Amino acid sequence: MSEVTTSFPRSAWERRGAAIALSAVLMLAPLGIVLYAQDTDPEKSAAELITPQADEAVKKGLGWLAARQHDDGSFGSDEYRGNVAVTALAGMAMMAGGSTPDRGPYGAHVTRAVDYLLSRTQESGFITDADSASHGPMYGHGFAAMFLSECYGMSLRPELREKLTKAVNLIVNTQNEEGGWRYYPQRYEADISVTVCQVMALRAARNAGLFVPNETIDRCTEYVKKCRNADGGFRYMLREGRESAFPRSAAGVVALYSAGIYEGEDVEKGLEYLMQFLPSDDAARRGAENYFYYGHYYAVQATWQAGGDYWSRWYPAIRDDLLSRQRPDGSWTPITACPEYSTAMALLVLQLPENLLPIFQR
Repeated sequence: MSEVTTSFPRSAWERRGAAIALSAVLMLAPLGIVLYAQDTDPEKSAAELITPQADEAVKKGLGWLAARQHDDGSFGSDEYRGNVAVTALAGMAMMAGGSTPDRGPYGAHVTRAVDYLLSRTQESGFITDADSASHGPMYGHGFAAMFLSECYGMSLRPELREKLTKAVNLIVNTQNEEGGWRYYPQRYEADISVTVCQVMALRAARNAGLFVPNETIDRCTEYVKKCRNADGGFRYMLREGRESAFPRSAAGVVALYSAGIYEGEDVEKGLEYLMQFLPSDDAARRGAENYFYYGHYYAVQATWQAGGDYWSRWYPAIRDDLLSRQRPDGSWTPITACPEYSTAMALLVLQLPENLLPIFQR
């Protein structure tokens, strides 16, 4: 597939009906849908890569996570209680296993997460909980908008479309002059980490049938490209924090894929940079420990999209690494934020070969 456009591909939305059908029968067998030919067949990936040990880890993790949902539908503990990003990621982890709003083993949990996020959507469209700790409110807004977009095609609630549309418009209207976003919904600064969250939210919204201007995508794609360094990694900001780092570099590659850029120097050099941090290498593991779950959440998506040797080497390595880190109760120890966050991220990584969530599909 050649690099011909920076507009979001629409094919994931076309596959949404298949994903819903699979969810309705509670995933009786590991299945997947392929957008275009790859070296690795998703159906084979799910059957062979999600080992019995990984499957058991996912079941324990989902059970632990479900038990941690609060009465108001939110997730998160201590100062992160009610955090909208944690709530959205927990909901997506359950959807990645086949549950959808009101369907599947965790359908009720997904619906309650939607309820909570809608209750935290302001008139402006900003999704946030002022009483919860955050690394930046626009992180939470981006993850929340992405999750609600994934739910939109599976729900007939008018309130969901109304508030999601406002949330998407807020992202579009707060893009800064460089083409990116930062911690707050204002046109001031931009960094690649927050920008990628918004790119994926916009991609999910476009997949769900909501209007996203091509100009917005073109501008943020150019911003991401400008953040790439000569070594293939990505810098934090254009003006400062110029060194490359694993977490934001993984996010940068995913942003390009999400914008419909599948080939070219930016993608190829970005992937080469990421492979220095293959989890099976002890030195690489140490280099990737900072923001571990965030980095691997994006790295597994990047290598999944790349397919071939990238995917066949990366997924088994991160799968085994995550299995070694899981606690006896089914959760994962947090490095940042809270255990609900780290557990949701780990579950999303482990379940990716199931190929159910449209935002992650090839």
